[in-house]
Parts: sequence; structure tokens; C-alpha cells
Amino acid sequence: MRPQSLFPLFADLTTLKGVGPRLAALMEKVAGPRVKDLIFTAPTGLVDRTHRVSISDAGDAGNQVLVSIEAEVEEHIPRPTMKQPYKVRMRDETGWLHLVFFNAKSDYLRRMLPVGATRLVSGKAERFASEIQMVHPDLIADPKAVEDKDLLQPVYPLTAGLSVNVMRKAMAEALSTLPDLAEWIDLPLKAREEWPGWREALMELHAPQSGLDLEPAARVRKRLAFDELFAHQLALKLARRDRKARKGRPLSGNGVLVSKLLEHAPFTPTGAQMRAFEACKTDMDSSQRMMRLVHGDVGSGKTFVAALCAAHAAEAGVQTALMAPTEIVARQHAKVMSDLLAPAGISVVALTGRDKGKARKELEAQLASGEAQVVCGTHALFQDSVDFADLGLVVIDEQHRFGVSDRRKLTMKGRAPDVLAMSATPIPRTLTLAAFGDLDVSRLDEKPAGRIPPDTRVVSGERLYEIVEGLKRALAKGERAYWVCPLVEDSDTSDLAAAEARHHMLSEMLANARIGLVHGRMPARDKQKAAEDFRAGEIDVLVATTVIEVGVDAPDATIMVIEHAERFGLAQLHQLRGRVGRGDKASTCLLLYHGQLGETARARLEIMRNSDDGFVIAEEDWRLRGSGDPLGLKQSGLPDYRIADLAAHADLLELASDAAQYETAREDVFAGERGEALRTLLYLFERDEGVRLMRSG
Repeated sequence: MRPQSLFPLFADLTTLKGVGPRLAALMEKVAGPRVKDLIFTAPTGLVDRTHRVSISDAGDAGNQVLVSIEAEVEEHIPRPTMKQPYKVRMRDETGWLHLVFFNAKSDYLRRMLPVGATRLVSGKAERFASEIQMVHPDLIADPKAVEDKDLLQPVYPLTAGLSVNVMRKAMAEALSTLPDLAEWIDLPLKAREEWPGWREALMELHAPQSGLDLEPAARVRKRLAFDELFAHQLALKLARRDRKARKGRPLSGNGVLVSKLLEHAPFTPTGAQMRAFEACKTDMDSSQRMMRLVHGDVGSGKTFVAALCAAHAAEAGVQTALMAPTEIVARQHAKVMSDLLAPAGISVVALTGRDKGKARKELEAQLASGEAQVVCGTHALFQDSVDFADLGLVVIDEQHRFGVSDRRKLTMKGRAPDVLAMSATPIPRTLTLAAFGDLDVSRLDEKPAGRIPPDTRVVSGERLYEIVEGLKRALAKGERAYWVCPLVEDSDTSDLAAAEARHHMLSEMLANARIGLVHGRMPARDKQKAAEDFRAGEIDVLVATTVIEVGVDAPDATIMVIEHAERFGLAQLHQLRGRVGRGDKASTCLLLYHGQLGETARARLEIMRNSDDGFVIAEEDWRLRGSGDPLGLKQSGLPDYRIADLAAHADLLELASDAAQYETAREDVFAGERGEALRTLLYLFERDEGVRLMRSG
């Protein structure tokens, strides 16, 4: 149950004074539906009215500078005609100015600016002919009722129909509901960082004193960012601890099948592959469930690690299911796994949505009887009709492409199966902590011996025809190429190269070559055939969209052309480039850009030209793109933070991870006052649901 102290924060916005259904609907667009959502909407700017000047100096301040003037109201000058403005003359010891109003009501102005009264007005002053004017002052107030702090006004995100003043009033109402909550940050840490309390931090967040208070490095922002990160890390660590406490089953083998696989492997495994397998084997041998992530550079051999784990599982008498995001990838895994596991006598099948009727029933019968020891498939694997004799190992390829519920549905097909998650994208340390903090992690940071990194060049799209001529010469020598385009077909609204148009152009210009096409809108059967034909050497040039980023694999292809490379992220460019340079032949990657390169795009392409290290590239991608979603990790449990910025607060994330580790090391995390404070933290940031969901693995 949510603690009662949090009830006001989870109340609807309409519970705030002055906020009716219409205003609440507008505020929901920029903040969210609840009081808590409004409070965690940080100011995006600051209006500073503290620059007080005399009237004579106001005209020299420049009309872009906000000034505040204290003066006496001398006279109201009603508009002579409807087309002319209403004016109010004000005077101080240095001179006079006119306040100018268009379409304002005179009775309202006389009430706000009574003759003989002293008023503080704020706005942009300018000289107009021989007089100083201030058109529609932003602030009119009795100077006795205004302190300097009132002249610093935060700016918030707005939408049509929602004014900044209405937003400020609603925020003030929301802040008045803030409860005093018990401190969840360890007191020595709080003292060391000189952080204020939670309630004080929120009050300060909404009362910035300068532009520096809006920066991620500001003291109160760091305190509140830590709260968000700590709540999420605590949820991850609790989920991990809970999973470790729940019994799995030991999957021990005699090493015979693994030895056969290694004996007949087509290459010598790298040290990183063997270290990753040994870590997995230790996990599988234990009575706790394995929950491990293996991530590595392009071509680092994660599928080989999965095959070793499947062989170990087969020795223990259980089945393995490998779930991949697309049919092309699933069938390719089945082919690679089958080749690797055949010497050990382990049977591998593929099951995707394309399998229907009698053929599907036969596959399902093989899984139910245990005849099929390894299955590679898509979402089809967790359909109701699919049963396993004894599913002991679940391998999830590109885990971030599956939701938690998908992963859970597959693991429910077995009896507490071990889980191995794989990512072909090296994940920056910050993201590993943020999204995969509940998993054990193995890095594949070595590439197989003998591989020659592709020669990467950055080329202007104006040289397109030179590139095609060079490609013609390469094809004549028996080489094969990928040609990647960002769109499927020509568009009136976009100048990006289209795969279908490029396929047509290359078919005409390379008349003797076999040109294939693959993109996401094609039927699965046609995509699969194009991928298989390219792999088999029956296609010379495969024109494709990024559907080939993972999965379409032709080890002897040596040329990769990527059009509009400036529009891709670094991680994606590195994935695409990884389709070539897989054998011992020299290979080339051409990054074509169109138009003038912006500063970030140029930096990105330079990094690609200078580095072939996926881990370096992943960190640079993270640095250049900030805390957006560069790897599409939202489904993995990476929350939408309101204050925290993973790029700016990476140091806080490590601090939060360590703090959460410390808390969950105690036997009863939620005992006593400290435990109650931690429970409140989880409910405040709605990580209670996260704990429940993340337990599914």
C-alpha cells in the first residue's frame, strides 16, 4: 500500500486551488496528470527582474534588457482614438516615462495604477522619439509587497492556452502540499555532498536565483537527480537479490558435448569468449538462476558463447530456446547454431511465424518430446501451442527489443530456466548500470584473430557515380557489397536516398551484376530469400535498409556503402560496418554524406573513420547524443527521468548504485524507520511496480 504521506502528491491536478478540468488538461500535456508530475517539472528558464534602474537610465539599458523601475503614478491619458494606445505617465526624481497599453480596460488600469501611488513596474524600456516608454509592463506591484526574490520568476514548459503566470500559480499551490518525508539518503553521504533535504530541495528547484541554478550541476538538481537514480537502482538491486534468493536448479554437465563443439569449431575462440562461457557455466552449475548479459563488439562472437551454453544445457538434459527480434535473425542463428552444434550431435530447429500447418505441428511435436534440443525463433516461441519437454536455458538476442512481458512469457515455458541476454551493441558503462543493473554482465572485448578492420572513408554524395564505377571494378574481381539506404521508397517530403530507387539505378549502371533488394516492408519469405541468396553468393550487391543492421550475414562480403551516413547514430553505423570485415580479406566501408555536414555529424563520422573499437564508439555515441535513447533501451527498464540526466549525472549513477548495493546487503531492507523511508522512496518514484515487473527476468 502507498504510504498515506504521499496521497496529496498522487492526487489529480484538479485538487489544486484554481485548477479546473480545462487547465488540468493543458497542464497534463506539459507535466502529467498528478500533483507529483507538476512538482517534478523543473523550470527551463528564469526571468530576472532584479535589474532596478531610474527612469533616465532605463532608456539607455537597451530594449532587450528587462528593467524594474519604482516611480509615482502621475497621470492617466485615455486613448484619443480607438487606434491609439492608453498611456499612464510615471515620474521619479530623474524624469518621466509612459506605460503604453493596447486594448487594456481603463478601470482595471486605474485600479492597478492609482494616481499618486508609488508602483514598481518591470518590462523592456525604450526611447520613442523624445520620450521613454514601456509597452505592456510584465509586472505592476506595490513595492512594499515585493521582495527581490519575487523578481526572479521561473519559466516552465507551456502549451497553447496555458500562460506562464497560471503555471506559476499552480506550481505554488502544488508546492504547498509537499509533505515532510523521512530522509532516505544515508546521512554521511548527504552531509558530504552538502545536499539539502528533499522538501527543501524541491522548494529551491522552483526558486532559482540565477541561470546556474538551472544547470544539471546545481546542488539541488544533483540532490533530486540522485533520488530518482537511487530509487531505480534500489529497485534493480532488490529484483536481483530476490531472483538470487529464489531457487533455480543446477544444470551440470560432464563436458563431453562442449569439448566436441570446441574441437570442431571453425576458429580458435577468443579469451573473452571463453571467460564469458566460464562465467555462464558457473551460473548454470549453481542452484541460483542465471541472469547474465553478454554484450560485445560487432563480430566478437556472442552466438558462439550461446552455442557453448546450449551444449552445456544439453549435457544437463535440458532444452535451449533462443529468441531473436526478426525472422531473418532467428533463421540465421538456427543455421549458425546448427553448424556449430552438429559435431556434438545436438539437434537445432527454427520456429517463426512463417511456419504453418503440418510443418509447424511437426516442429511443436519435436519440442514437446525433447527431440529438438535447441530452437531458434521469434515471438512464435511463447505462443500457447508451443510446449517444451524441459526448457532449461533461455537465450534472448538483442534483449532491449523485447518487452518485459515477452521475456516473461518465454521463461514461463520452463521450470525456472537460466536466462542469457545478448546484445551485439557494446553498451556504455552508464547505460549498463542504468538499464541492466539487475543482471550479471560479461563483456566480449576481443575480436577473433586474423580479422582486418575495414578501411573506413568519409565521402561526399556528389561523388556517387565515381563510387559506382569503383564498385564495378571491385565486382569484376569477384568482390561483393552491401549498399544501405535510409528509406524504402522515394518520398516527396524527404531527400534521403531510397532503397528501391537505388536498386533500380544500380541495376541499370551495373548491368552484368546481380543486384538484390531487402527492406522491412517486404514479405518475410522474400526478405529471407534475399538474405540467403546473398549469403550463398548468388547476389553481388545487396541494396538494403537498416533491416540488415543485425542478421544479414555474408562473411565474404568486403564492401559496405552507407548513404546519408550523417543521419545515423554512431552505434548504428558501427553495427552496419560490422557486416563486412568478417573474414581475412581487406574490406572497405564508405560513409556517404549529402550537403554540408554539421559539427556533430562531422565529429561522428570522424570517430567512425578513426576507430574500430565498439566500446570506444559506444562511449563517444553516448557523449555526443546525451541521455536520449541511443540504443532503444526504453523497454529494458530504463525510466524516463524527470530531473536526472544520465549523461550529466553519470557520477551520481555510480553513487546511487553503490548506495543501493549497501542498502540491499542488509537482511531486512524495509525494517525500522530507515526501511520505511526507503519504501516511501520506491513508492514516490513508482518503482514498486518496477520491482514486481523486473522479477520476471
